[in-house]
Amino acid sequence: MTIRFGILTLSDRSARGERDDLSGPALARLIQAQGWSVAIQLILADNESAIRSTLIEWCDSGLYDVILTTGGTGFSPRDVTPEATRAVIEREAPGISEAIRAASLAKTQHAMLSRAVSGIRKKTLIVNVPGSPKGAEESLQIIIPVLTHAIHLLNESPDAEQHT
Repeated sequence: MTIRFGILTLSDRSARGERDDLSGPALARLIQAQGWSVAIQLILADNESAIRSTLIEWCDSGLYDVILTTGGTGFSPRDVTPEATRAVIEREAPGISEAIRAASLAKTQHAMLSRAVSGIRKKTLIVNVPGSPKGAEESLQIIIPVLTHAIHLLNESPDAEQHT
């Protein structure tokens, strides 16, 4: 099964062109190494309204199975990705973010500062991952084993029963 991804990088500095986005391309490489496709990549500033409208547009289009957001999940006042995500999801998927935090905590105490959330809008899974390339990649690697099954379930595919 080919999973279609959207990658949304959230960074004021990258949006202004002051810093290269390293996390989005790192996620894209890891996704493509799985044989999946990156259908869209975008960089936005840390603006809750813009994040919300992009997530709504992408989810409601039906073109993406998974949207990964990278950045904006920490304690800084400009870190609003979790709030934007919560505003658009219809159902939470807390186990995904809990698994990422638990595995990350084994590597760094800073993982407990993550406010990342995961959830579902229509048939699209949204997962917030850290803004650092290393943290973003490690987070994706944690959830790779369950993504195919998750997408089968969201699409009510008969193949979902084979993965239970």
